Amino acid sequence: MNGQYKFGSVPMAFLPSPLASFLEAQTERVPKRERTRRQLISAAIRVLSARGVADATIQEIAAVAETTAGTVYNHFRTKNDVVQAVALWVTDSLCRRIADSYAHVGEGAERMAIGNRRYIWLAEQSPAWALLLLDVATAAPDLMQQITGDARADLKLGIRQKSFRVASEAAAMDLISGTVAQAMRSVAHGFAPARHGSAVAATVLRGLGMPFDEALEVARRPLPEFPKVAGATSRR
Repeated sequence: MNGQYKFGSVPMAFLPSPLASFLEAQTERVPKRERTRRQLISAAIRVLSARGVADATIQEIAAVAETTAGTVYNHFRTKNDVVQAVALWVTDSLCRRIADSYAHVGEGAERMAIGNRRYIWLAEQSPAWALLLLDVATAAPDLMQQITGDARADLKLGIRQKSFRVASEAAAMDLISGTVAQAMRSVAHGFAPARHGSAVAATVLRGLGMPFDEALEVARRPLPEFPKVAGATSRR
């Protein structure tokens, strides 16, 4: 494992600073048991990032956390419980931070484009985190509904605003989720060309029924800044 990480801390080096500052602020001033639990989740993130969900073991997580397997089992019954905890933590923090960055935008099509581009941006900035997010989402499919909840809401908004015309919402969600997930993999593995995020976002908007020129214009708008996090140190 990479020695630059402090055991018990969130692996900040994996994340761009607007996301790292949010996660850092969440780790402060918590009770001892919760602090230990977060230490174990942090260790699990590092192990899952390096080994993948299938090959990671409780013993490795304990070793990275500098504790015993018994301590892990005091907080989690099985490895699947650890994966579920990581998935929930990522959903409640990382995904929420991305959603917060465009909460002020009122146009469903632009919201869709921003959300899609932010996840692809994550793959550009932090390939390990993007691949971990995809891996955990596959291992914890019941939490996929939470991860895609914002996209579903943006889809419904775009339909109400007459920007989108789709055969069914379920088919549209498969289009959105599948396209963005594959784009994240392409970017994380270094296979994608420059400005891939905007191109993918425009392609998704086209798939949802928008005219080409309009979809391209919306997808190329500047991304909004992340809002500041109270109590976090700015590291732009």
